[in-house]
Amino acid sequence: MNLDTAQISQVPQRQRALAIGLVSCTSLIAFETTSLLTALPTIADELHGDYLYGATLAAYMLADIIGLVTAGEQADRRGPKAPFIGCIAIFLLGLVVASIAPTMPIVLLGRILQGAGAGGLAPITFVIIKRVWPENQRSRIFAWISAGWVLPSLSAPGLAGYITRAFGWRWVFIGIAPLALATAVLSISAMGTLLANKEAQLLAHAKKSRLPQAILLTTGVALFIAGVQTKFVLLAIAFIGIGLALSIPNFNKLMPPKVWRAKRGLPAILACRMLATSAFLSIDSFVPLAADRIHGASPTIQGFVIIGAALSWSLGSVLSTRRSHIPVARSAAVGFSLILFGIFAVSPVLSASWPLLATFFSWCFGGLGMGILFVPTSVAATAYADDGNEGQIGSQINLADSLGFALMGGIGGATVAISDRTHWPLSHALGTNFLIAAVLATLGILASRGVAQRT
Repeated sequence: MNLDTAQISQVPQRQRALAIGLVSCTSLIAFETTSLLTALPTIADELHGDYLYGATLAAYMLADIIGLVTAGEQADRRGPKAPFIGCIAIFLLGLVVASIAPTMPIVLLGRILQGAGAGGLAPITFVIIKRVWPENQRSRIFAWISAGWVLPSLSAPGLAGYITRAFGWRWVFIGIAPLALATAVLSISAMGTLLANKEAQLLAHAKKSRLPQAILLTTGVALFIAGVQTKFVLLAIAFIGIGLALSIPNFNKLMPPKVWRAKRGLPAILACRMLATSAFLSIDSFVPLAADRIHGASPTIQGFVIIGAALSWSLGSVLSTRRSHIPVARSAAVGFSLILFGIFAVSPVLSASWPLLATFFSWCFGGLGMGILFVPTSVAATAYADDGNEGQIGSQINLADSLGFALMGGIGGATVAISDRTHWPLSHALGTNFLIAAVLATLGILASRGVAQRT
C-alpha cells in the first residue's frame, strides 16, 4: 500500500480530510481563474494592454508547465507536502505582484508567478489520489474535484465584477489571498506524509530531472507565441522558427512516444486532453471579450456568460462517474462532439444583435463535453502510473492541459492583437479563434479512438 504504517489505520479519516483539502485547492484555482477572466477586459482597458491580453492568458499556462513538472518530480521524490507548500507560497507572491502592478507587463509577471504556483498543485493532486484512493473510487474523487468549480463559477464572476466596478480590479487579486492561506492551512494539516515505498523513492531520485526540458519547452512556446503576435515579419519568422526548434524536441522528451500520432493508450489520452483544452479555451477565454467589446456588457455580465459552461462541466463529471462502465474512448468521443456542437452554437455571440443569455445556454454544451471527457481520461491516466512515478504521469497529463491552454491563449491573443493594431474587425479575429476551435474538436473526435484503459 502507498500509505505509511501510521496512516493505514486512519485511511477513511485521511481520505475525507484530503478530499476536502483537494476540493478546496480546486476551488481556489477556479476562483482565481474565473475572477481573472471577468476582470481582465477591464485591466487591459485601464492599463492600455489589449496587446498583452492573450499573452496574459498564455503566460499563466506557460509558467504552469514549469510548476507542474517541478512539483510532480518533487512529489515522487519527497512526497507531496513540501512541494505543495512551495506552490502555495509562489501563488501568493503572484497575487501580491499583480495587485500592485502599475502597467500591464507587471500584471503579466504576477500571472507568471500565479501560474507557476497553481500549476504545481495539479500533479500533487494526482499523486495524492493515486496513493490514497483505490482504483474503483478515483472517478468519484475526480468528480468531486471538478465540482470544486461550481461555487466559484456561480459567485466569482458576479463578485469579481462588483469588486472591479466598486473598488477597482486590484482588489480582485487582494481578495483571493486569504482564500489561498485558508486552503494551505486546511490541506497541509490533512496531508501528513504520503510517500511511495523505499524502492520507488530510490528510483525517483535516480531519474534525471526533467526541469531543463520544461524550461526549454516553455521558452520555445513563449517564443512561438511572441512570434505569432509581433507585427514585424522578420522577427516573427525568427521567433516562430526558434520556438518550434526548442519546443518540439523537448515536448517529445517530456511526453511518452507517439503522442503526435495519438497512439493507443496513454499517448492518445494526452493528445485528447491537449486538443480538448485548446478547443475549449479558444471559446471560453474570448467570449467575455466579445461580451465587452461587441455587446458593451458590464464586467458582471462578461463573467456571467461563461458560468453555464463551468456548471455543466461539473454536471458532465457527475454523469461520467455514474456511467463509469462506458468505455473511456466512447466518453471522449461524446465529449468532443458536445464541444464541437457548443462551438457552433456559441458563434452568434460575434453579432451585436445576438442575446447574451442565449450565449450562456449555448456554451453549456461545451462545458458538458469537457466534464464527460475529463473524468474518464483522468482515471484512465492513473492506471498508467506505477508506484513512485505518479508525479511524472500527473505532470504529463497536466502538461497536455497547460499546453493546450497556452497555445490557444497565445494564438487567440495574436488575432486580438492584430485586430487592435489594424482595421481588421474584432468579430473576425474572434471568429478565426472559433474556427480553429472547431478544427481542434474535430481532430479530438478522431484521436479519441485510441483512448484506452491500461490492462
